[in-house]
Amino acid sequence: MGGENSPREADGAEGSAAANRFALLYELGCAFAARIELDELIPLVVAKCREVLNAEGISVLLLDPEHNELYFPYVSQVDPNVVERLRRLRFPADAGIAGAALREGIAIRVADAQRDPRHYHGADEITGFTTRDLLAVPLITHQGKVGVIEAVNSRGPQPFSEEDMAFFEALGASIAIAIENARLYTQVRESEASLRTRVGVLRRDLARTDVFSKIIGSTPAMLEVFRLMESAAASSIPVLIEGETGTGKELVARGIHMASARSEGPFVAINCASLPETLLESELFGHRRGAFTGAVRDNPGLFRAAHGGVIFLDEISDMPMSMQAKLLRVLEEEEVVAVGDNLPRKVDVRVLSATNRDLKTQVERGNFRQDLYYRVAVFPIRLPPLRRRREDIPLLAGEFLNAAAQRHHKRILGLAPETIDLLGRYDWPGNVRELRNEIDRAVALARDGDLIHPGHLSAGLGVSVTQAGEPPTPVPQTAAAPATTQAAPPAAEGQSQSSANSLRKARAAFEARHIADALRQHQGNVSRTAQALGLSRAALQKKMKAYGLR
Repeated sequence: MGGENSPREADGAEGSAAANRFALLYELGCAFAARIELDELIPLVVAKCREVLNAEGISVLLLDPEHNELYFPYVSQVDPNVVERLRRLRFPADAGIAGAALREGIAIRVADAQRDPRHYHGADEITGFTTRDLLAVPLITHQGKVGVIEAVNSRGPQPFSEEDMAFFEALGASIAIAIENARLYTQVRESEASLRTRVGVLRRDLARTDVFSKIIGSTPAMLEVFRLMESAAASSIPVLIEGETGTGKELVARGIHMASARSEGPFVAINCASLPETLLESELFGHRRGAFTGAVRDNPGLFRAAHGGVIFLDEISDMPMSMQAKLLRVLEEEEVVAVGDNLPRKVDVRVLSATNRDLKTQVERGNFRQDLYYRVAVFPIRLPPLRRRREDIPLLAGEFLNAAAQRHHKRILGLAPETIDLLGRYDWPGNVRELRNEIDRAVALARDGDLIHPGHLSAGLGVSVTQAGEPPTPVPQTAAAPATTQAAPPAAEGQSQSSANSLRKARAAFEARHIADALRQHQGNVSRTAQALGLSRAALQKKMKAYGLR
């Protein structure tokens, strides 16, 4: 009898174990009150439970209601290889003993799992771990089923006892409530992060100076663009906008968005060429706090920030190949996985893309995935370069002139016919953006009350600029603001060829002077001036734009 414990010693051991469990319940209760984030709370729970139950492993399986699957985000196991394999495992929520506990809403104790018909052998096959006995307790709150907590393989001489299950079941109720509270907190925090991301996007949009709010053009090529935009806005298919740099691809994307059923949703734009691959993935799909150095808070990513609206992927041809594969998965599955996370999140986003390269050629060269190309190029729209729509240059220049004059707080009388002619002959490799910058520069150089003439333009446009600090040489004013400028006298018979070098310029100069005189006579009233000139109001406004008379 000397080798056996006395009844008093056995009672003392049992009392000590019970005291330890009550102490754990109290400790975890305090932890639930002090910690609200799952990533801090659950690892503590599983580690303490493994210690008190003397189990080889404790796992919290959470329910993914969208896919009706159970997965293992939190595991405490003796073998780290088993932990890693379990974290990658997902299985149907009604499978296994865990599924039975969740389905029936009761705790289950199994002494010999290998002989239990409910046991999910797939987990053992994937992990290489043999389940002998286990406890499974459903995690249920008033809001519904959360998941299951499992204890696997007692390390004592006997399988888990009824007392073990009673303790585990009592603990499971508190864990379920703690997880539910943490989830609600996470949702609030993610909503805040998403709103913060959207506000940041809106602030960038407000900071960006857009000198015109609509696309200007009347050439056949631009009319075709408008027709395609209208069709694209009426559907939800992906659109690929192709065109040279500076042709206004983002403006077209915004126009499609504003005319679509998603116009009330966010428009989130990102330049795929502006960020390295690691940052691009985090920016697009988000990251969990601590996923990498500097990740001090959760970031939902632009795809989730654009939920219900549009994400615009500018210069998509510059996206690295590995990122192309991840983007393809997002487009196919309509869900994103943040960096440092393993839970996919559903997103409802329309994708508009743009490129300044021929994407089909990039596919042929092996620089762009063919399967992704067919995903993003369902509805292509090609923007013509400015040199292919020269008739629109006067309209664009007039619009940019008005905006630049307001921005610089100057009274600019208009564009001289010689200036319009010069602008129309230049090839504009930078397209509309270059024209806008050129007009902005000219207005900055001009003095209050000036007419923009070739001397205000850059030397690259084929004109000689004056020396630094020397004012531009005055030229006859051929287009003027109606209420402030007298019409210039007709050209003298002996005027040099450089001052009147074409019939078109002479006709334009006469028409500009004539319209300016008529506007002045009618105190700038467009309707009365149009009636006097025998034009429609729209036709007169178009000519006023062309000659910079607005």
